Amino acid sequence: MWTLFFRTLILYFLVIAALRVMGKRQLGELQPSELVVAIMISDLAAIPIEDSSQPIWDGMVPIITLVLAEFLLSMLVLKSEVCRTVITGRPTIVIKDGKIQVKTLRRLRVSLDDLLEQLRLNGYSQITEVDTAMLETNGQISVIPKEQSRPLTCEDMNLSPTQTHLPHTLIADGKVRESGLKAAGMSMEQLDRLLKERSVTAGEVFYMNITDDEKVFYQKK
Repeated sequence: MWTLFFRTLILYFLVIAALRVMGKRQLGELQPSELVVAIMISDLAAIPIEDSSQPIWDGMVPIITLVLAEFLLSMLVLKSEVCRTVITGRPTIVIKDGKIQVKTLRRLRVSLDDLLEQLRLNGYSQITEVDTAMLETNGQISVIPKEQSRPLTCEDMNLSPTQTHLPHTLIADGKVRESGLKAAGMSMEQLDRLLKERSVTAGEVFYMNITDDEKVFYQKK
């Protein structure tokens, strides 16, 4: 039993490491080669777990081989446009100048309902709002709206707002984040002063952050 337990743990952490090497992508954003590797890795990891008579290396070696092959292939794709076209394909225009490219949809086997669904997910309920839509290599549809349908921007209104950045986490679940203090350029004394002003201790705070313009948000446990 313990042998199976440790074999499972080893393969579990190996699969996590393999997927980390492949990069941070959601399942729907994987390129075809990455999706194939992900499916094969899960199958290969299951073999030594299901059959304890199989050496654990029978699962580990193919997984490592696949990850190395995917890593080398991704480097080749980055450096060669020809390889990138062959392996990942090219984006395809499905709406051009506000008109649906019917032949292209049929060739890609994308139904009109699927296209309309993707447009709605992008925030456009009418074809008349869209100038160009492209089916990207990861299967998602990106939309370029017509000028009159695009969201209003500060530039349109001649406004110059201050650039905002991510807030710095000072406390998470009652524990002080040293990395957040350092990023905010704060000392422990300054944090203690913030806490005293709000009549709380670090242990009582579930979450606290501070922005670059020194706006503080906090929530008690």
